[in-house]
Amino acid sequence: MGFRDVKAKVLACLEAGAVSHEQRSSIDIKNRLATGQVTLHEVAAVIGQARGNQYRSSPHHLVSSVDVHVITARRKGKDWYIKWYFVEPDCVFISVHH
Repeated sequence: MGFRDVKAKVLACLEAGAVSHEQRSSIDIKNRLATGQVTLHEVAAVIGQARGNQYRSSPHHLVSSVDVHVITARRKGKDWYIKWYFVEPDCVFISVHH
């Protein structure tokens, strides 16, 4: 799946509210979406403006058949880091912070 397809799929998940969050330590710092410090709309805006050179993917460290997607982008003076993977029908966010 290329960047355009990944971007369209994650934006559709965000619009539908089809999101969940991976449990992890330091979730209050590492996943501001899970704690309500940022909104689905804010995350969608960052991803929506991201370009292909701000995107990368790699296999999940526990389940190599699952691709983990990362966007690092600057928006409104903040450097964002957004990391997620897909588990149908949801997007599972690992990290969302700036």
